[in-house]
Amino acid sequence: MKLFFTALMFYTRIPIPKSIGYSADNLNRATRFFPLIGIIVGSIGALAFWGVSTFMPKSIAIIVSMISQIMVTGAFHEDAFADFCDGFGGGYTKERILAIMKDSRIGTYGVVGLIMMLLSKYLLLSELNAGFIPVVLIIAHTISRVVPVVLIFTSKYVSDFDRSKSKPIGEKSSTITLIVALLIGLTPLFLMPLYKVAVLMLTLSLLYFYLRYYVHKHIGGYTGDVLGALQQMSEVIIYLILIVK
Repeated sequence: MKLFFTALMFYTRIPIPKSIGYSADNLNRATRFFPLIGIIVGSIGALAFWGVSTFMPKSIAIIVSMISQIMVTGAFHEDAFADFCDGFGGGYTKERILAIMKDSRIGTYGVVGLIMMLLSKYLLLSELNAGFIPVVLIIAHTISRVVPVVLIFTSKYVSDFDRSKSKPIGEKSSTITLIVALLIGLTPLFLMPLYKVAVLMLTLSLLYFYLRYYVHKHIGGYTGDVLGALQQMSEVIIYLILIVK
């Protein structure tokens, strides 16, 4: 339970007992519950959509659902994606990329990337049958959080020149952590047709391998912003695969 509350503390704005405190080791081990956080966030978004869609058009319900998800996470992953776009869009050296990603200001690449990311989510969800959207939200938020965990266990964290200003981020822990994350995160695959599972796993694998290659080429590993960006990209890909007939 302490590890679960630690995951809630860092990946959401949901209040937790003050007695939990902070421990770097617990944060690393709490990575196993990252997909479970996805189930919670997706469920909140699903509930918001379902509630609003009973008396408002689907388009409004999708917007409210997206807002609810952003509020519960504090735009944690959206912020990371914007920083990722700024860093890799405007930086030409490892030091410059890391410096830009740590800058609290958002640049043109970040603004454009964030707008396109949110617009993609809205348009893709709009193409789904309203009755299927709540299930899709839970599926997408859960599975999309598995991919960053895999990256953590197959790559290395890039320590920058002033880590004290960086957000705490879970790093590689025990193999049990990875196994638990996979078991939780891949459970929603049972809700999907077999052929879509195959397409989805192939597509997410291609995304993972390319992004891993790309970030290793430019900065030698991952950062928290890379993990957040990977989650956002994976979420959009899941929506895209699920609307393909």
